[in-house]
Amino acid sequence: MNVLEVGPGLGVLTREIASRGAQVTALEKDERLRPVLAETLGDTDVRVVWGDALDFDYAALPAGTRVIANLPYYITGALLSRFMAAPGIVSATVLVQKEVAHRLAARPGGDNYGFLSALAALYGTVTLVRDVPKGAFLPAPDVTSSVVRLDFDRERPQPDPALIAFVDAALHHRRKTLRNNLRLVGHAGEAIDAALETAGLRPDVRAEDVSLADLEGVARQLNVIR
Repeated sequence: MNVLEVGPGLGVLTREIASRGAQVTALEKDERLRPVLAETLGDTDVRVVWGDALDFDYAALPAGTRVIANLPYYITGALLSRFMAAPGIVSATVLVQKEVAHRLAARPGGDNYGFLSALAALYGTVTLVRDVPKGAFLPAPDVTSSVVRLDFDRERPQPDPALIAFVDAALHHRRKTLRNNLRLVGHAGEAIDAALETAGLRPDVRAEDVSLADLEGVARQLNVIR
């Protein structure tokens, strides 16, 4: 089994995973941890890659790779989208802020539903594993964290980039009407009205209340995808 760990820290979990027979690549940005990881992982076959997680070539990972990561809030969305798009990655178990975890798992019509929720659903399934209290960390953060697992279905056709961009635009102002959001990105009002009618959607339906299947149907009617 191939495992990519983003942010190994002191390497304790990294070492444990490697001891169970996994081929582990650890991606770390903080150069100050070089001597620590050299000591912790020196007698293992863990490959440590030094650099920014945003610059790593995830598309080059072998098929069947599983990701584990403690994601900084400010790059959570960017990294998750890279994990989803990398064909070799089949799952990602990540520690994120609790609010992000609930956004990932949200469904249309829910308070937390948005583009990140839709993107995760386009690629697979999301499971909320557990909350992690502030006291589990030293120093303690200001927010509660959650472990969430994303499983990516690589057997089905992967989402069309044009559909992803369409969904992003549709949910950019999720509490506004879908019609309004689509007009903002250049679609003609009459074409939108016809597409909504074909999909059986009200003209004033809010973007956050529209299912992915219906969004895809509207995208087809507007010739965004085939």
